[in-house]
Order: sequence, then C-alpha cells, then structure tokens
Amino acid sequence: MKKLMLAMAVAAATTLSLPTAQAQQSPAVIDDNLESKVIEWRRHLHANPELSNREYETAKYITQHLKSLGLEVKTGIAHTGVAALLKGNGDGPTIALRADMDALPVTEQTDVPFKSTVKATYRGNEVGVMHACGHDTHVAMLMGAAEKLVNMKDELNGNVLFIFQPAEEGAPEDEEGGAELMLAEGLFSDAFPGYSPERVFGIHVWGGFPTGHVGYRKGPLMASSDSFEITVKGRQTHGSTPWNGVDPIVTSAQIINSAQTIVSRQTNITKAPAVLSFGIVEGGVRNNIIPDDVTLIGTIRNFDMDIRADIHDQLEHTARHVAAANGAEAEVEIDLGYPVTVNNPELVDEMLPITKTIAGADKVKEVPLVTGAEDFSYYALEIPGMFVFLGVTPPDQDMDEAPSNHSPYFYADEDALRTGVDLYVNWALESM
Repeated sequence: MKKLMLAMAVAAATTLSLPTAQAQQSPAVIDDNLESKVIEWRRHLHANPELSNREYETAKYITQHLKSLGLEVKTGIAHTGVAALLKGNGDGPTIALRADMDALPVTEQTDVPFKSTVKATYRGNEVGVMHACGHDTHVAMLMGAAEKLVNMKDELNGNVLFIFQPAEEGAPEDEEGGAELMLAEGLFSDAFPGYSPERVFGIHVWGGFPTGHVGYRKGPLMASSDSFEITVKGRQTHGSTPWNGVDPIVTSAQIINSAQTIVSRQTNITKAPAVLSFGIVEGGVRNNIIPDDVTLIGTIRNFDMDIRADIHDQLEHTARHVAAANGAEAEVEIDLGYPVTVNNPELVDEMLPITKTIAGADKVKEVPLVTGAEDFSYYALEIPGMFVFLGVTPPDQDMDEAPSNHSPYFYADEDALRTGVDLYVNWALESM
C-alpha cells in the first residue's frame, strides 16, 4: 500500500497546476556585506557539526537568526527541525525553500582553519563529526536568503516558508526523522495554518562540479534508496557430510547470482535504470561446519516508482523459490528508504531563465541521473518541486580527482554561496 501511495503521489506532484509566475525586471542579488555574513555563518556551522536528530545547537543558532529578522518561527518539528514564515504584502502563493542541517560521522582531514574537531557517539563508537556533505553551506545560504527576502518584504506578492530540516542523512536506528517526519508532523499543513506552500525548492552543493555551476534535470533526478535483508535458513551439519543437512551458503550463492538477473533480464531498463547490490554476506563460524543460516544484506536503487515495486516483488519471489529448490527457506525484508527525487518539468522550465541569469547561461547544465538518494523527494511528492546541484569545486582543480561528498577531504568553495543565496531568493520572487 505504501508503494502504491508513493507512486500516486509522484503522479500528482508532476501534474499539479502551477501558479503563474511574474518575471522580475532584474534579479535580486545579495551585496558583499550579506555574503560575508553567509560565509561567517557557514564557518561557524562547519566548526560545530551535529549528527542526525542531534542538531540542538544548530537549531538554536538558526532560530536566533530567524527571530532577529522578525519572522514567525516554529521549532522542534521532527525533533530539531526549524521552520519560519515570511508573510508578504500580496495575496500570492506560499513558496517553500529547504535546507538540511545534519552532519556525518566522518573525521575531517582538510586543513581549513575552521575544520571540525568535534567528536560524538555513533552506533556505540566515538567518531569524528564533519559536514562532509555540505549541509553547513545549505543552512548558511538559506539563512542569507531569509535575510534578503525580509529586507524585500514590501515587494513580496506572496509568502515564503523557510525549512531547516534535520536528519537528511538518515535518522539513528530505532528513530524517525527527516523530511518524512516533518511532513507527518504538519509542516505543510499545521505549522502555519492557511499558508500551505504550493511549490518547493532545494539546493545541494556538489563536489567534482565547478564552483557556481548549476546542474538540473527534469523528471527523475536522484534514485530511490531501499535496503533489503534476506535470511536463508538451512539445517546445520558437519562439512564432511553435507547430505545430512541443508546448506544455506550454497543456497545464498545461488540467490545472489539469480538476483542479478532481476535487473539484467527482468527489468525494462529502457524506461529507467536500476541497481541491485549485495553489500553484506554473513554466515558460519568454522571451516568444517555448514551453518543453520546465512544473512544477505543489500541495496536497491531505481528511478521509477512502478519498477521499484516490481523489483521488490521479484527479489522476494527469486529468494523464496531458489531457497525452496535447495530445501531451504528464505525470509525477505525490504525497508523502504527515500523515494525517487522527481523534479516537476513545468517548474524547471519556468525557473530555467532566472537560474541562467543568476549563474550564467554557460554554467547551467542538464546532468545525468544520480544513483544517490535525497529525502527532498518527500516534499516533491506533496507539491511541485525543483532540486538542483551547485558546484563547489574550484575550477582550477581536476574535477575527476576532487573529493566527493561524504569524503573526509570534501571541500566547498565559498565563492559558490552567493550564487546559492541568489537562486533561493529569485526562485521565490519568480514564483509570486
């Protein structure tokens, strides 16, 4: 049922009628003073990262800034999430702008003067904490956009909802979080009654992409991300007499091989690419004992919600029947992760002109599908959404050698921050 609902939501999000945008005479851009503030905020956040659902000080820092601007602020959404509403003078739509706040359990290896030395506990172990995915830049850019738009309040023919979201990297085990929980707790409905947003925008900085360049794509952009666990149950016996038991290791090998044909032979990859990968194979304790069971754990990535559901069904069918053919049993659990991130094509077309004006036409490029996942997808299931990549790798670097997001060496060129703020501001203005 959840799969069907998600598929229906994608269809709705990509066919909703959009409010008519009134093009601005010229783009609204931030000045050097505000850019300096954005950089200062970013460096503070980078030096003080917090893990998912633990963004307590980050939330306080953001809240203090938003309240200083005179905005109506709601805190504690999805544990640590912050939302603020800017009411304009006209009767135009409410536009949502989103940034994510959490950092990763990564020990920073860069040599920037504001590098993180923060330690925290993650899965019972002490780890370094780093904004290795650039969420510090996202927050700083949206804080800057809030200040710029507040200063333009009299010119706004609509309203702006600023979303500072926790746990994009995933909530800790046995916890909920992120965009899905923010929506479940009424972000688009109850947080500010009467001001439900009609479209939503997001930016993600990207390593290996030149500073200030913008990557976009209509329709599917980032993959769904699901995990699975297969428990193969046999019957333990001595390795010298395998006929006295049921071998879950051999059975698991056959399941792994057979599962590879789900994508290569059973999935229509002309419609959308898919990936099914095994990452963990665990079983056995001794060289001469055939064990009772084996555990297989992996991931499924896909760009079409219907194909996503089919792959789930095919994996369960394959595992159970291959196991049965060997006299074993297979239990299959599939954990639905983030859905496909889908950009509304009409919204992208509408925003491309101003995006090219801000970044430069030669720096705005259509990008290939990305098999990584993003929980911005949940917002775009509810209302038309647009999510883009913003390059943060200095142009004099080899893009192929640049540290990627999630690397302990990830580096974000702060020259890109002005572009990000200007994009947020002008997408909102163009939507009113």
